[in-house]
Parts: sequence; C-alpha cells; structure tokens
Amino acid sequence: MNRDRCLSVPVLILILAAICWWTPGLNAGEADGVDAPYSKSTYTYKVVDGLEIEADVYRAQGDEPRPAIIWIHGGALIMGSKNGISDDQLQEYLGAGYTVVSIDYRLAPETKLPGIIEDLRDAYAWIRSDGPGLFGIDPDRIAVIGHSAGGYLTLMAGFCLEPRPDALVAFYGYGDITGPWYSQPDSFYNLSPAVSEEQAFEVVGDTAITSIEWGKGAEEREPFYLYCRQQGIWPQLVAGHDPTDKNWYKAYEPIRNATSSYPPTMLLHGEKDTDVPFEQSVMMAGELERNGVAHEFIHDPEWRHSFGHHSHGDTSFRRVYDRVLAFLATHVN
Repeated sequence: MNRDRCLSVPVLILILAAICWWTPGLNAGEADGVDAPYSKSTYTYKVVDGLEIEADVYRAQGDEPRPAIIWIHGGALIMGSKNGISDDQLQEYLGAGYTVVSIDYRLAPETKLPGIIEDLRDAYAWIRSDGPGLFGIDPDRIAVIGHSAGGYLTLMAGFCLEPRPDALVAFYGYGDITGPWYSQPDSFYNLSPAVSEEQAFEVVGDTAITSIEWGKGAEEREPFYLYCRQQGIWPQLVAGHDPTDKNWYKAYEPIRNATSSYPPTMLLHGEKDTDVPFEQSVMMAGELERNGVAHEFIHDPEWRHSFGHHSHGDTSFRRVYDRVLAFLATHVN
C-alpha cells in the first residue's frame, strides 16, 4: 500500500492530535511514586476461534486483597492495545493501592460491536472469578476506567455488567453512537484529504484481531477510521446496523440506559475536543442527574481529546488525578 496517497503529513498530525492511544509499558518496579516494586503478568482470559484475548495485570507487592481497576483502551474500537495505559496514570493507580487489569478486546470492523461487548462481559466475569486466586483482587471492589472508545465501553459497563461495578471513570467517552456526530459526515475530519472506500478497506480484513499497538500496526488502520468519520458511517461499519434502527441500538447506548441503579460515575472531557464532542459528556451528565445517579463532571475550556493521557511530568493535571482518586476512594474503598 502506498500510504502517501492515503495520509498526508497534515492528516497524520490531525489524527495524532485527536486520538492518542499508545505508550510504552512500564517495566516491573520502575514506577516513580510507587513505594513497593510491582509485578506485571499477562493472562489469556478467553479464546475465540483460536484467537487468544489477553489482559495485563499490574500489582504492587503484598498479599492482601486489593481493589481492582479494569482499564480499557481507546482507538474508536478499531485500533489500540492493553499496553496503551500511560506510565503516569499507572503510577497513580498503583500508588493508591489498586491492582490494575488492562484488557484487550476484539477490534472492529473484523468483529462487530456485539462481539466487543461480549469480550467486555467475559473479561469482567474472569476478573471476578479468577482474579482473587490469580492476582489477589477483591471481587467486590472493582472500578472501570477508560479513555475515548474505552470511555464508551466504561459507560457500557454501567448497565451491561452484573453485578454492577462500584464506580466508573470515563475520560472523553460517549453514551450515544447513533447521533449525528458519528452517523453523519464530520466537518473536522473532512478538512483532511478524502479517503476512498478502496483505501479504507485495504487496511482491514475479515479475520478477528486484537491488540494493535501504536508503532506496531495501529497507524496502518487510520485510513479506515478517517473514512468512517468523513462518510458518517461509523455505526454501520463498526456495529453492523443502520443507525436509524433505534430499537437495536438501545442495548448499546449508555445514554439510554442510565437508570437509578447505574453506578457512581465520573466524566472528564475537554471543551475543545474535536474527536468526541464535549456535548457527549454534557448529555450523559444530564441523564445521570435526571436519574439521581451519583456523579462528577470535570471539564475545561482548553482541554482537547486525550488531555493528560501522557503528562510526562506536567503537573497541571495533578488536580485531575487527585479528584479521580478521591472519587474512587469514596465509591470503591
């Protein structure tokens, strides 16, 4: 494939700025701010048609049962990997006493949305059933945290998992996948050179895949995502259904399932987000408020998509993670 005809340098810069999914993982015991060394173990939590789907477990030393954070990567459900958790955030969670379980799931369009949600359910069931024996978590103290598409899956976890998680933290997530932002051509992405149908589909296939890291293949799938946004056909190609079929989509839209039994939820979103509209979290917060769900909504007029994902020592987000940890301490511990 000649990528020059598919992605110009400006396009690549736009996508990099809009969607940031990957960073190298920590080596065991190297996290600054974590008092004790920690271990990283990789497990296969399910096998589908010979495809192993894995989870990475990060745990500080000690034998006492710990609360768990299920961390879910972003990437429009098309790209990304369990290795995408940033060093800074991993340090925060481990230092606060959590065991972090970063999960992979099958990726679209090779696997449609129902299969991805099935993976989420199976990962959760495995963590609760096998986690206490394998890596010492308390199955009754679990939070879910995700970014972008991982934020969407986090919000899905609020009603599609049983028993419900204790808390949800969605960074620039979304509860609506049939609205105009995803089902109509996007003005921001149409500032980029047009991607043809041929260019889009030559970078995806028919065989189920999982865990595509940035620098190891994720960037090759960017034309497919750009094509989805330019054409406004993400729901059709990722979920496999026409977005006008509202009855079918009800099972996959958190904003339509935020009942009074929904878990306590923290939403974080930048008002300058050009990938996931800020209004997505505004609407979700409104539904949580309407249903009497405990929630917090943190936003800033200058934040863009993926804000704070890789702070690299930037202390300006210190207050954000302080509030995230305080929220978790209230509802999980």
